[in-house]
Amino acid sequence: MHTADFLDVQDTAISSILAGGYNHPLLREWQAERQLAKNMFVFPLFISDNDDEEVPIESLPNIKRFGVNKLVAYLKPLVAKGLRSVILFGVPLDPKAKDPVGTSADDPNGPVIKGIKTLRAAFPDLYIMCDVCLCEYTSHGHCGVLYDDGSINRERSVSRIAAVAVNYAKAGANCVAPSDMIDGRIRDIKHGLIQAGLAHKVFVMSYSAKFSGNLYGPFRDAAHSSPSQGDRKNYQLPPAGRGLARRALVRDMQEGADGVMVKPSTFYLDIMRDASELCENLPLCAYHVSGEYAMLHAAAEKGIVDLKTIAFESHQGFLRAGARIIISYFTPEFLEWLSQ
Repeated sequence: MHTADFLDVQDTAISSILAGGYNHPLLREWQAERQLAKNMFVFPLFISDNDDEEVPIESLPNIKRFGVNKLVAYLKPLVAKGLRSVILFGVPLDPKAKDPVGTSADDPNGPVIKGIKTLRAAFPDLYIMCDVCLCEYTSHGHCGVLYDDGSINRERSVSRIAAVAVNYAKAGANCVAPSDMIDGRIRDIKHGLIQAGLAHKVFVMSYSAKFSGNLYGPFRDAAHSSPSQGDRKNYQLPPAGRGLARRALVRDMQEGADGVMVKPSTFYLDIMRDASELCENLPLCAYHVSGEYAMLHAAAEKGIVDLKTIAFESHQGFLRAGARIIISYFTPEFLEWLSQ
């Protein structure tokens, strides 16, 4: 064999040996471009208009719905373990609180605004995000205001959603996160914050790529937000609509979003990667939704997976796809796991 041929064979053999780079637990951690950290996690909180409520959500293991009087005691140990951020979802249980335009969404005595003020007083450094949507507050269960034929009235919907967002900001929210997916709401929210003198203080996190699908059932159990008629397919994205998701991401960025979100997460890592490239200068959030969380618990209960291992695997996938922020029902567990 000629010397040159021998060197080529040697070089091939050398480049084929990868195991030396990940044969030790620390080496395996070093192979990650980014690693999970406590400050990435946002914990969803369901707050009802029953101030003393503390009710387990049967379809969401380890998750409860709280009244404002129960929040501080529940969160205090989590904050002590490193919880940095929460996202609030209001749940009016009184049927009289619901009407066609979601009037109670920004009621000063409603669960979200009372929750903001309670948490702000108890935990001044806790970053408070607020989901902004009308579905929990409308009598029809849709995310906006409807025409008589049941379709979304875009103009009235985004005007109402923007008003709610501004009122959450006035109450002390650090971030407003519109989840409705109705065209044009980011622009109206941003204008509303500017007019209120709050745009420099409030982060607008857009649910830019939110897909209509089959993974939201446990959330709707918790939030009592299922539509009474029809579905949300005409204003939330079809699961196969990658091009639509890309257009929505660019649109929301151009309308002034400070950050963008992909929801659900596990089945949409391609969209997450697209978002990280199209919106490369904005923080990207992955929402590990209720159905995904419940699926992992169900698999663990059947002995198919180890819960901690699969939770890390799924959440590391979000980082790999480009996410910097993760809304996760596993947040309390990760606060423990990341301390070990």
